[in-house]
Amino acid sequence: MSHDTIDTLLTEDRVFPPSESFAAQANVNDPEIYARAAADRQAYWANWASQLRWMEPWHTVSDWQLPYAKWFIGGRLNACDNCVDRHVDEGRGDKVAFIAEGEPGDVRTFTYAEVKTHVSRLGNALKAMGVAKGDRVCLYMPMGPELCFAMLACARIGAAHSVVFGGFSAESLHERITDAGAKLVVTADGSWRNGKVVPLKEITDAALAKGAPSVTGVLVYERVGEPSGNVPDYNRGAWHEGRDQWWHDVVDAQSDDCPCEPMDAEDLLYILYTSGSTGKPKGIMHTTGGYLTGVYATAQWVFDLKDSDIYWCTADCGWVTGHSYVVYGPMANGVTQVLYEGSPAVPDKDRFWRIIERHRVTILYTAPTAIR
Repeated sequence: MSHDTIDTLLTEDRVFPPSESFAAQANVNDPEIYARAAADRQAYWANWASQLRWMEPWHTVSDWQLPYAKWFIGGRLNACDNCVDRHVDEGRGDKVAFIAEGEPGDVRTFTYAEVKTHVSRLGNALKAMGVAKGDRVCLYMPMGPELCFAMLACARIGAAHSVVFGGFSAESLHERITDAGAKLVVTADGSWRNGKVVPLKEITDAALAKGAPSVTGVLVYERVGEPSGNVPDYNRGAWHEGRDQWWHDVVDAQSDDCPCEPMDAEDLLYILYTSGSTGKPKGIMHTTGGYLTGVYATAQWVFDLKDSDIYWCTADCGWVTGHSYVVYGPMANGVTQVLYEGSPAVPDKDRFWRIIERHRVTILYTAPTAIR
């Protein structure tokens, strides 16, 4: 095949405008909004931020001195409050937040009110295990609702989470735990992938065996031990008395009264590490006010989210897309979304389309590699 032929195949200049009916009901239907935003960016972002719930108002929208920027100076808020409690308090507690499907076929649903209960109990469990505002918590978990609960619980109590992709090795996990100075690791006995169990607890044990002096405890969610399918033999890893605790023992015993910690807009929300493909992984720090405002706005406008939508982003929360467009952006908008743990090819390559049909997904955000 010649270069000219390849260039021809790679050239795409067709335009597919939306239908008139679609454009009429779109969240963005005024082309002048872009010019107005460019003309006064302070007012533009102040408008978006004002749609969130603040515990104390900001006095300055931004202090922009490249390469440094501060957002919503003086303001205080809580990301979990805006993603969960705000919807419950405004009468939407009975709305479904998550439709979670596991690779074995198990399906669970959680309303926003139920998410608040789970997150509050987990937040109290983290505090009972010694986690305080400003601490870092490493999350090495299956791509399911419990991972989202853990992220939100950290945000609720003011601890920064550091999610590590469940496909990473013990060495990669150790590197991220020690660099972040994590006080606690939250993991699971295992996760499902390609019909097999990924032994997350065993990998966690191997990572901590390399030395992690900051870690004082490990909280373990029992995922593959649940009645979610035919469970093959697997190694849960050794149990370390005094360090390891089962999620169901600690979390289920907690009160569901866990107030949201007021956070300065510039307080740390989470750390997420780069892949390390071009060198040592770098921990990228995301602060609360500016980040939450940004993903709230982009989720609403880019995906045209409506209250009636069933939204599904197939990204893993081990990456920034999962943080922004599975947890914080969609939940700040109060949508119903699908979560899926596992391979798109189990039991066959129609799995994604069956999930879309079964759960009546109206908006799908995925990658070309997944479609292929």
